[in-house]
Amino acid sequence: MNLILITEQVLNGVQFGVMLFLMAAGLTLVFGIMNLVNLAHGSLYMIGAYFATSFYQWSGSFVIGALLALPATLVVGVIVEVVALRTLYDRDHLDQVLATFGLILFFNELVAIVWGRSGLYTSLPEWLSGHVELLPDLRYPLYRLLIIAIGIAVAFLLWYVVTRTRLGMLIRAGASNRAMVAALGINIRLLYTIVFGFGAALAGLAGVMAGPIYAVQPGMGESILIQVFVVIVIGGIGSIRGAMAGALIVGMVDTLGRAFLKPLLALVITPSAAQSAGPALASMLIYLLMAVVLALRPEGLFPERGH
Repeated sequence: MNLILITEQVLNGVQFGVMLFLMAAGLTLVFGIMNLVNLAHGSLYMIGAYFATSFYQWSGSFVIGALLALPATLVVGVIVEVVALRTLYDRDHLDQVLATFGLILFFNELVAIVWGRSGLYTSLPEWLSGHVELLPDLRYPLYRLLIIAIGIAVAFLLWYVVTRTRLGMLIRAGASNRAMVAALGINIRLLYTIVFGFGAALAGLAGVMAGPIYAVQPGMGESILIQVFVVIVIGGIGSIRGAMAGALIVGMVDTLGRAFLKPLLALVITPSAAQSAGPALASMLIYLLMAVVLALRPEGLFPERGH
């Protein structure tokens, strides 16, 4: 029975890690390539969740809702980049932090005006609400397995685009020497807009998949954004491989810590002390891990080298 519980929590950790990766991939590309600190990335995750929920209610189809939400979030990302962020590329990081923090406040109030301040809840369609028997006595939700599969597929697609296509070559060259790429006749502003738009779509995809699991509400992007920054620091800024590794590590450590740290502490300290200390320590684990990684490998586990 314990083995079944551990396996289930490991799968939960992988599923959470995959969602963190979808957020971290777009953010690390924007940060590593465009040198832009974008605190509003979590707001795009929130917008994606709201779009998916609304389109699902309008169309009656979960798939149609998801397929419409992704380009809608991409369009929002492009508008934000063109209107608000394009002037910040040559400014220092403090200006970028202040401007994108303002965008967080703007988007939180915008969704509250459009959709209201109370949370929205999405029920899965019947064909996605079942379970799959992975092992005897282990039935795991089909929807969470779908999230894992989509995340892995997106990771391979991103790796292929960045390392094997002309667009990826331009992205890596733009990160290495923006002036030289512009001198060769490449529209670097358009390139940055494309990168930011697809980063927004990845955040929107994470929001689409989070909708049926969590409540869709104003401010839902801020809490996950902190964990995404931890992922990027651990994995290495600008690295897709690092984002994937960091996301899986953070997802596993956070999920397993919350599930098993309290009973493990109860073996060495009193149950009442474990009851109070366990949840607090579990919530600190990923930050302690980040501190250790920064001490041993300040550039992260898989830093991007030689764009």
